[in-house]
Amino acid sequence: MAVKLELYRIFREVAEAGNISVAAKNLYISQSAVSQSVKQLETELQVRLFSRSPRGVTLTGEGQLLYDYVRSALTLLQTGEDKLSQTRELLMGNLVIGASDTVTSWFLTPYLEAFHREYPGIRLKITSGRSQKVLSLLKSGAVDIAFASSPADPGNLNTWPCFDTHAIFVAGSSYACDFHHIYSLEEIAAFPLILLERKASSRLFLENYFLQNGLKLNPEIELSSRGLLVSLAKIGLGVAGVTREFVQKYLDSGEIQELQTSFSIPSRTVDMCTLRDVTPTAAAERFMNLIQSGLPDHTA
Repeated sequence: MAVKLELYRIFREVAEAGNISVAAKNLYISQSAVSQSVKQLETELQVRLFSRSPRGVTLTGEGQLLYDYVRSALTLLQTGEDKLSQTRELLMGNLVIGASDTVTSWFLTPYLEAFHREYPGIRLKITSGRSQKVLSLLKSGAVDIAFASSPADPGNLNTWPCFDTHAIFVAGSSYACDFHHIYSLEEIAAFPLILLERKASSRLFLENYFLQNGLKLNPEIELSSRGLLVSLAKIGLGVAGVTREFVQKYLDSGEIQELQTSFSIPSRTVDMCTLRDVTPTAAAERFMNLIQSGLPDHTA
């Protein structure tokens, strides 16, 4: 196929130049090489492509038909090569990232802004979802990079820890509890609890921690929104299990307060994940480098 493609390139040049010697000069090859290529193509296709005369060559009817298609095909190939070059040079292309809304707003936004400012030709797409969903999308090839809670079994994934998260329990400032008291696991489990729905990885992690200590959590309210956890805790509907990093501004403002506990739930990390055996696109690689360059300052 590569040989025939070169024959077509020569054929197009001859058709447009209308002269074998001129085409040879334009192609930087010998006149005999051009003549032999045209003859080879005519033999393979079993048609006469040019009419020869002392003044040059002109396309036959069959030659004109072939030329119309060859010209379009080679133009498309050149366009494809140009587009590929632009993609490598980050002048155009796509970057699809999978992350939860919380991770996007709390962690990714400044990186997205910086990347877009530097590479405005790259089209950014954010696919929202919890850890399990975005990791599934990554493995299916639907996203280039996923940001998820550190997978228990990374399998065929490359992972880079981005930041730590810490599970805590909070309540509204006016809630009927003693914020100076140090609560045990049993006392926390006895509160009317407000937790994320069970498919959330942070909820499963929290439940597993209590189960390992012989306790089962039975929340009175289960939600899909982290924001609602804070909202309902603020109005006194119960004690919410939240991630400290994601609610820090509410803690700082005093809208909610953290309950002191006699136990410490192990921290987790949110990781940047890619497929191990898949070479990232130029855009994905550049965004990953941007994230990695910012991690020391972010996690200091």
